[in-house]
Amino acid sequence: MPIAALRHGEALPQELEELFLEHCQMVHRTAYAITGHRQDAEDVLQSIFVKLLQRGLTPEVRHHPARYLHRAAVNLSLNVLRSRKRRRLVDGIDTLEIPASGEKHEDVRERDERHERLMEAMANLKPRALEILLLHYKHDYSDAQIAALLGTSRGTIAVALFRIRARLRTLLRTAGLPAGLSAVASAEAEASAKVGLQGDKT
Repeated sequence: MPIAALRHGEALPQELEELFLEHCQMVHRTAYAITGHRQDAEDVLQSIFVKLLQRGLTPEVRHHPARYLHRAAVNLSLNVLRSRKRRRLVDGIDTLEIPASGEKHEDVRERDERHERLMEAMANLKPRALEILLLHYKHDYSDAQIAALLGTSRGTIAVALFRIRARLRTLLRTAGLPAGLSAVASAEAEASAKVGLQGDKT
């Protein structure tokens, strides 16, 4: 999405445009990892920068832009998921998926249902936990990098990741994945690959 689209072609403050160009991909990847839909990710990205345009850049945004924008992307994306769950309605373009050559409609439906269970499980994580999870697996941040970004210690992040993975596995089982451990691991790996997560590295 071109930055000019935020204001229908009007010129934007240079500082905001530079912020957009530097962080837009991170925001979009984060939103897509949570929502699972490119249009939702575009909407989250645009909403964040429209709000910044309307309200101006706060000291927090200027001093810690990556921290602020990643957190905003997580929170807005979770709102999208919760709204989608309440409505139980999906946009027709999201459900109209043509299977790849040799892929059956049943396989597509099963894959999408599995992905939806992962999304619902992720929506039940606390925003802070989801921030850490995505920074580590989606954006390839090390424990030390996450700690620096979030203003905490490396040890705290390592412990948090261990607990978050355990919590996510529990939520996936609760969401209806097979009870067998091998089946759960297989389902989790398949669903995780859909959003760029790498699975459990412990």
